Amino acid sequence: MLRSIVLIALVAAGTAQAAIKEEPVSYSDGKTSMRGFIVYDDAKQGKRPGVIVVHEWWGITPHIHREAQRLAQEGYTAFIADMYGEAKTADNPKDAGALAGGVMKDPAAMKSRFDAAEKALASQASVDAGRIAAIGFCFGGSVVLDMARVDPNLAGVAAFHAAPLDPAGPKAEAGKVKAKILVLNGADDPFVKPDAIERFKQEMSAARVDLRFINYPGAVHAFTNPDATEAGKKFNLPLAYNEQADKAATAEADRFLGSLWSK
Repeated sequence: MLRSIVLIALVAAGTAQAAIKEEPVSYSDGKTSMRGFIVYDDAKQGKRPGVIVVHEWWGITPHIHREAQRLAQEGYTAFIADMYGEAKTADNPKDAGALAGGVMKDPAAMKSRFDAAEKALASQASVDAGRIAAIGFCFGGSVVLDMARVDPNLAGVAAFHAAPLDPAGPKAEAGKVKAKILVLNGADDPFVKPDAIERFKQEMSAARVDLRFINYPGAVHAFTNPDATEAGKKFNLPLAYNEQADKAATAEADRFLGSLWSK
């Protein structure tokens, strides 16, 4: 009886010590110094798939940290990429637009910075470098869609309320897009026009990309971010959190990621 109690206590102690770890990572693409974060469950043994997480136009916010932590709880190693350099953030639309626009107008810099994040993730001891995916939110959603078009190492990307859908760099070409693509869009998002959706779908179809595009009725831009409603009111922008759409999109993304490496 005493032995059983001791064993239970040891198991409980081990469980209590296990935690989601988040560690800062300094890395560079040779031109820009960046500060990201590696997030993983230290109780999980062995190598696991890695997921690059690309932030909104505000930069790396608490919302992005929460999403990376959730992925770690699901058994992935997540890497929060810094697309602006030096972990820059913005607290107003003007500065956010300038930061995001600077990247979107320079496809070479976008790819270089993303590639550096991918390399940093793949080098982690807990990551199987042959199983890499990416997710992104708003600006980050557009980034991962662009990278899916040109990065043969990505198994898949999930883009939440991405805007724009049109590529900053080259369009998808048949036979060159290896990644499966999931787009989770707010059906009432004024930043994503129906004609842009149609052009995107036609581009993906012509390139024979494995695409799933889901519209969530009633959802507007940034519907996964619990802080979006307050920001929308503050800056008079069509941003709002939508709990129902958030839960549905998150579940869809979880299924998508889980399917990428299933036998």
